[in-house]
Amino acid sequence: MLLFLAFLIGIIAGLRALTAPAAVAWGAALGWFDVSQTPLAFMGYRWTPWIFTLLALVELVTDQLPSTPSRKVPMQFGARLIMGALSGATIGAAGGSLIAALAAGILGAVAGTLGGAAARARLAGAFQRDPPAAILEDAVAIVGAVLIVASV
Repeated sequence: MLLFLAFLIGIIAGLRALTAPAAVAWGAALGWFDVSQTPLAFMGYRWTPWIFTLLALVELVTDQLPSTPSRKVPMQFGARLIMGALSGATIGAAGGSLIAALAAGILGAVAGTLGGAAARARLAGAFQRDPPAAILEDAVAIVGAVLIVASV
């Protein structure tokens, strides 16, 4: 089950790179799962969720800007893979499956990045503009992240 949740949080990282680690850090900091005795203990520190939340909010704003590059360019894609790996590994660390969950998070991030880009393009076409599609994607990422982390 943890590997599936790690894959799902990776998908969230593919949609919004910083929403996934923000949600996972809140789950760890609030004691929903314990990573205190793992290499990822810092994800449960008091300040970690605040930092990731601030960065996630900045990402939500900058995603709306026309100058924001595609999520599929190397720098953006790489960031999503790293955040998917971190988020998945944190979920897996709670159950002793850090490495396998890290890999699941990366695979989820690939699926979320490519699938999210395709879905958003279709939604933007249906809406005949991008902002409503972006806001819908934001909502899916936030609600999805909370539901996944609450299930750990």
